[in-house]
Amino acid sequence: MDSGQTVNTFIDFFRERGHGLVGESTLVPEPGDPVLFTTSGMHPLTPYLLGRPHPLGRRLVGVQRCLRTTDLDEVGDRTHLTVFQMLGSWSLGDYDGVQSIRWGYELLRDGYGIDPGRLHVTVFGGDEQVGPDTDYWRTWSELGVPVEPTVEDNWWSNGPVGPCGTDTEIFVWTGDGPPSGTPTVDPRWVEVWNHVSMRYRRHEDGSLEPLPQTSIDTGLGLERLLTILQGKESVFECDVFEPWNTTIPRLWTLDERSSRLVIDHLRSSVVVIGDGVSPSNTGRGYVLRRLVRRTLTTLWRDDPSRTVMDLPPVLVEDTLRRFGQPGDIGRVYDVLRDEERRFSGLLERGRQEVSRRLRRGGLNEEDYRSLHETHGLPRELVDNLLTMG
Repeated sequence: MDSGQTVNTFIDFFRERGHGLVGESTLVPEPGDPVLFTTSGMHPLTPYLLGRPHPLGRRLVGVQRCLRTTDLDEVGDRTHLTVFQMLGSWSLGDYDGVQSIRWGYELLRDGYGIDPGRLHVTVFGGDEQVGPDTDYWRTWSELGVPVEPTVEDNWWSNGPVGPCGTDTEIFVWTGDGPPSGTPTVDPRWVEVWNHVSMRYRRHEDGSLEPLPQTSIDTGLGLERLLTILQGKESVFECDVFEPWNTTIPRLWTLDERSSRLVIDHLRSSVVVIGDGVSPSNTGRGYVLRRLVRRTLTTLWRDDPSRTVMDLPPVLVEDTLRRFGQPGDIGRVYDVLRDEERRFSGLLERGRQEVSRRLRRGGLNEEDYRSLHETHGLPRELVDNLLTMG
């Protein structure tokens, strides 16, 4: 099942059950939203999850592009990406969490053909404020799926304050032999789908207030699901990455982890630029700047003559198309070219300054602080300069 069939199977399943199809939103939240980027499918729907009527009704389904920086250092392993697509279904005070997970189980088993014997779930086991999620626990047990209780791992929130609630996470076994262990102790269990019962609003003092309605928010990572359906070892091997995997090795010789980082960061940069962001030293622009510069640092470690301008336009165009962005390809190249020039100049100045300080001895904390505040060289870049020599 390729990516197009996978998305259509998800959307058709929920549309047959009365869900209206919502359009994909930009990565950039509405003005006034404190979050830098859209991090989940529910983010653009927050007002409706809190009670505002949605024009499409109380059952929704959609696909949303998301960006997360919390896992940036994990990129290069089997499962983590910076920009990805999230399949989502929502109940705005309509059906409950039990119905949601029964449908989820049905879709995974019948729609995607995943053997139920490869499933394991986690549920909220309770804390000092909220008791264990017995409804989820009982339902999964009735379906014959093993359950592991946790606390922090099964409490969902979009920040320190705001809507939150218990969740259940569905894992699929990806090991060679029969399933063993549990999701919290064996990394061969890969999380694919999260079902949240959004019942509370957390206030600044930490207290919880029940929401007027309980809404259901689910998020199913497309690339992770494709990895499982297509029998691949990592997200970078599923079909959405085929154009990148065909092109990048022809441009540059890289080890596996470096190749994955370059592919992820360049792909993410294209999508972020496609949503109108430009590099800067703060906020969203800094995230983009960091992505581009981490890419260049990796490329230049072995060959300083490498340039991201070698990316063929067809690759940029394909990426923008997959993420539903009209996209100005020329602007993508303008932004990448300008940032590469800026970073090259900064590296040259930084290399001279770091070398001067090293002649006086090793770098200490005061050197790192001074290099950052006076010369605009963050610790990560200084450490990269030391590695690059």
